[in-house]
Amino acid sequence: MRCTLVLVAACLVTQALAGGFSDRFEVIKKTAKPAELYTLLYALPKGGDLHNHLGGAVRPEWWYELGTNPALNGGDTFYTRVKFSRTPDSGEELTLFRNIRGYAYRLLPPATQSDYVRLDLLTPELRQAWLDSLRLDRPGEGRAEFFGQLFQRIGQLFQNPHVNAESIVWNLKAFGAENLRYLEGQTHVHGMTDNEGNPITPEAFADRLRRRLAQPDAVVTGVTLRLQLAVLRFLPDAEQQLEEHYKFVAAQRDLFVGLNLVGIEDNGHGYPRRFLEKFREMRRRYPTLALSIHAGERDGPDTHIRDTLLLGASRIGHGVNILKDPDTYLLMRGNQWLVECNLISNRLLEYVPDLSKHHFPELLRTGVPVCLNTDDRGMWDSNLTDEYYTAVTTYDLSWDELVQIGRNSLTHSFVQSEVKAQLLLDYDRAVTAFTEKYTPADSLKHLGAVKPVT
Repeated sequence: MRCTLVLVAACLVTQALAGGFSDRFEVIKKTAKPAELYTLLYALPKGGDLHNHLGGAVRPEWWYELGTNPALNGGDTFYTRVKFSRTPDSGEELTLFRNIRGYAYRLLPPATQSDYVRLDLLTPELRQAWLDSLRLDRPGEGRAEFFGQLFQRIGQLFQNPHVNAESIVWNLKAFGAENLRYLEGQTHVHGMTDNEGNPITPEAFADRLRRRLAQPDAVVTGVTLRLQLAVLRFLPDAEQQLEEHYKFVAAQRDLFVGLNLVGIEDNGHGYPRRFLEKFREMRRRYPTLALSIHAGERDGPDTHIRDTLLLGASRIGHGVNILKDPDTYLLMRGNQWLVECNLISNRLLEYVPDLSKHHFPELLRTGVPVCLNTDDRGMWDSNLTDEYYTAVTTYDLSWDELVQIGRNSLTHSFVQSEVKAQLLLDYDRAVTAFTEKYTPADSLKHLGAVKPVT
């Protein structure tokens, strides 16, 4: 009861704050230079990033530093494929710049080893090509490059527990710099190995991650982290993975707060109803577990969003085709289900090439709860401020709407209720300080002290 009263009181405070700054924000939008508006939004207090793939959130430059610095990667050595000197064997992936660890390299036959270069020995030209291979940086790459190449290239970098944990902390630092309060990342804990290829249990990795998050440089970011486990929905054994992940999260609820089905929906193997009986079985065995599930990230109409609600999801990832399913759209208006919108992702993957036609403003302004998120920010070379700036300049967001988006992201997070209440109070205090600072007519002078990392 106490948390409920706190949340209601905080909501009333935030509404009052929003109304008091609305006129000033309209003036800023009309008179500020683009760089000033961007910097202001960088300084803006932000709630949470609820749709974040931690493997795709690492900037290529970070991957390189983590892969070549033994002090950061536990003394590991990484190699990347730079050529195919022979016709690959059947079933071998034709992926240049795919990264493997030292133990895997040592197991390769000499002829194949010659196709690899140690990561820290790449020429400047190859290093730049390697960096570019981990992001969408050319017109037309789109979803074929994203789903078919980028994660495959990351390869075994994310299987190193030191690299994995360190990359998460680096994300916390970057998000903290742009005033994010809460990060709910999607990740994997299975498949970790030591430098000799010996398995590391999910529980052991979780303990390692907790120790890393307790270190001062992680704590000082001010960003609260919780994690979802991600299940690749199109794999033949996805149901088995779902069961294993469900059991793990149910036993690790301090840090892990939910599950997600991820991966392309277009290949006919990962459709929501495939998992209905498995989710129902899990609910018979374990107490309630929060679900945020990708749905509707498709070009044409379907019933995937409605079917995903049937699975038990309380949040929908993307929801690109929601307006093509009017009955489900009407069901979600004024209801408890939140849609996690990802503007830059949807444009780069060509689900919504023209952002003026994106579903985000329609949902926002017709009573469907929404928030803005970064999805795979490292692969886009973007941050959460880019999402906010895109939304403000494309849809002329009001101050009330900006604050509501931040509040939605915290209210609909899966974090424990007492932590959520504190996050909302901290968010309100930050909004108060922000409005007081930037209300005076000459207040944009303060932006000189804000240095966006873009």
